[in-house]
Amino acid sequence: MKLLEGKVAIITGASRGIGSGIAKVFAQHGANIAFTYSSSVESALALENELNAQGIKSKGYQSNAANFNEAQKLIEDVLAEFGTIDILINNAGITKDNLLMRMSEEDFDKVIEINLKSVFNMTKAVQKTMLKNRAGSIINMSSVVGVKGNAGQANYAASKAGMIGFTKSVALELGSRNIRCNAIAPGFIETEMTAKLNEDVVQGWRDSIPLKRGGTPEDVANACLFYASDMSSYVTGQVMNVDGGMLT
Repeated sequence: MKLLEGKVAIITGASRGIGSGIAKVFAQHGANIAFTYSSSVESALALENELNAQGIKSKGYQSNAANFNEAQKLIEDVLAEFGTIDILINNAGITKDNLLMRMSEEDFDKVIEINLKSVFNMTKAVQKTMLKNRAGSIINMSSVVGVKGNAGQANYAASKAGMIGFTKSVALELGSRNIRCNAIAPGFIETEMTAKLNEDVVQGWRDSIPLKRGGTPEDVANACLFYASDMSSYVTGQVMNVDGGMLT
């Protein structure tokens, strides 16, 4: 059973990691996919080809969601290409970790801009279409760090906590038009980035998690699938921890 048959989804920052995993699961469930990437043209083309091979329509856009005008242009381009937009997943994000005493203003501002302002830009740009359709699902990729904080990540934690407040506010504003807005807070998810870390460090994290393993991009993608589909038609303004019990 395909849960997103004929739907159109935009996923920011999808050329690798969690975003790529979401795109693949959504394509398996019949969604047409527009996704953004920042610099890796080769990875974006590979993903586009892989998704199209599943019989859906997919297109990658080199676009910076943190730029207000680029976000507006992206939505215009996607509408011209796909006709409508049913699902928005604000997934693009970066880290620039450091203790507060060593964190530069530039590193704080950059993380807030890319992780949080991008969510404002994209949501504002897409809401006109969703309001017209009187339907839509907006999914914001927060983090367990946004729920509980983390030493050395004041900028990242602030951006992800801000995303949760934004999610709840948008859910209240747009709920009467049948537009839902939810957030996901992943814990330790094993991706290409974590594969470069020291194995002992990674194993230490796994051992500290009640389920005794790191999550996969597919674990997060399945949570997104729930929020994007009619299975969650009566769910809005919520934050789902996908963390193996880390915050329990």
